Amino acid sequence: MDERETKKIVIDAGHGGDDPGTSANGIVEKDYTLQISKYLKNRFDDLGIESALSRTDDITLGPKERPGKVQSFYGNGNDVIVLSNHINAGGEGFSYHC
Repeated sequence: MDERETKKIVIDAGHGGDDPGTSANGIVEKDYTLQISKYLKNRFDDLGIESALSRTDDITLGPKERPGKVQSFYGNGNDVIVLSNHINAGGEGFSYHC
């Protein structure tokens, strides 16, 4: 069996709701992490890769709530990949981390 077929992906759109993350020049991190996460979900769907989103709307997932939400889809086994999307502001502007 091909090991790649057994992987499942949880895409965590960082921040959200009451937690906007970083912002500058009209860019709000929570909005972009959600857009990026939805794009990734659509691409994985197109490729036939099983995936789930930690949030699909602008909701608050607190630091105690987020891990449980992420694990609620597929558990926390070795067959699960978690992508946590964040955009950080720094000296030269924004940088994207996944």
